Amino acid sequence: MPRTASQTSLLLYAPVPLYLFEGSLYIEGQAVNGLQLWARYFDWVTVMMPVSAGAPPAGWAPLHSYQQELSRIRIEPLPMASHPGQFLRVLPRALHRIGRLIAEADYLSFAIGGGVGDWGAVSCLVAHHRQRPYAVWTDRVDSKVMPQSQKPPRDKAPEQPPWRSRLQGRLYHRPMAWLEKAAIQRADLGLFHGGETFQANQGLCRNSHLVQDIHVAEADHISDSALVKKAAGVAGKRPLRLIYTGQAEAMSGPTDWITVLERLNGLVVDFNATWIGDGAALPQMHARIQRAGLTECVDFPGFVEDHGAVLQAVLQADIFMFCHKTAETPRCLIEALTCGTPVLGYDCTSARELISGQGGDGLVPCGDTAALAQRIAELDADRDRLARRMINARADGMPFCAALAFAQRAEILRQHLPVGRPLPPHRRRPTLGQGWDAARN
Repeated sequence: MPRTASQTSLLLYAPVPLYLFEGSLYIEGQAVNGLQLWARYFDWVTVMMPVSAGAPPAGWAPLHSYQQELSRIRIEPLPMASHPGQFLRVLPRALHRIGRLIAEADYLSFAIGGGVGDWGAVSCLVAHHRQRPYAVWTDRVDSKVMPQSQKPPRDKAPEQPPWRSRLQGRLYHRPMAWLEKAAIQRADLGLFHGGETFQANQGLCRNSHLVQDIHVAEADHISDSALVKKAAGVAGKRPLRLIYTGQAEAMSGPTDWITVLERLNGLVVDFNATWIGDGAALPQMHARIQRAGLTECVDFPGFVEDHGAVLQAVLQADIFMFCHKTAETPRCLIEALTCGTPVLGYDCTSARELISGQGGDGLVPCGDTAALAQRIAELDADRDRLARRMINARADGMPFCAALAFAQRAEILRQHLPVGRPLPPHRRRPTLGQGWDAARN
């Protein structure tokens, strides 16, 4: 159905990859959910996404299986270009394509981050060159994350990359920091997820807003009756239930997480711990747990496709323990609070703000595994206090809802982002093409 002149269109760049496998594009279900939420507030949504060749991970489904959900959403694949030579080779065609999409849209909003092949930052510069106002969105300070996030070989410690990865990180850091800064400085509107990211970037952008990126529906929040049952269930001497959900990569502090478990064992705390998520650090984590003799009380289920099952596991946990080491704002902390699960971990602006409303004291200096283990041991010894922390966590998580978060961002775009001058409808492409040729190149 062709759009009319009175309808509004939104162009996004989302760094969540598509996968081109056996002639079909695969997309993540959570990405589809986010696009559907955007489509509530704009008549047409076009999203540019990078394409990776190969078998998709669990949780991705063929794009054509979401025909109904994406009826007013056009997916525009861009080539994955994570190496400088590859990026320069595909850049001319990509620039032409991005420019055409920018010319067609009323509102522009680009997620940035990722270094080489960051089409979001490239889109920002193209929009600026064409004198089109745009919004920039990010949930972390990528120039600070990137040198630490090089994936090491599986037989190496994930938080001490080999010299080649460290050198690559240093070489990429400066141009990445420049590109990140240039994209933010030229933006008419900055949408920054979480306090850490907002503080780092608000001085660079002429109009900055603190926003949240949430994929938890209001129906996913723990109910009153379930919270009462959960708080009452910590009484007694059963093992403490610890959980973390996220990638087992250096930025999540997986070795620190294991160290805390080892210290808890030394403090004679009876616990069961679960890390839900895949990543390069898992083999080392398994090895550490085996050496510590904790295989019976630590579980690594890997990636869990069903987001509802993940939330249920978090709801059943007593403590969400995290050891994040980078300037980012993970959604997992918000999800834990909506499940009535207290968050305990390393101090940072975003985590501090999330639990400040109820006076939470579960944060310790980054890297202080002894202090974190001691905090957890104290809660284990005082189960009444732990129950109160659960009630406080639920109160901290009450304001967070995906529908409200996307509504807020859409309203900010409409109020603060000047509408550009897109191509008239008769000059726009009428079809929702999938761009197979660009995905293959």
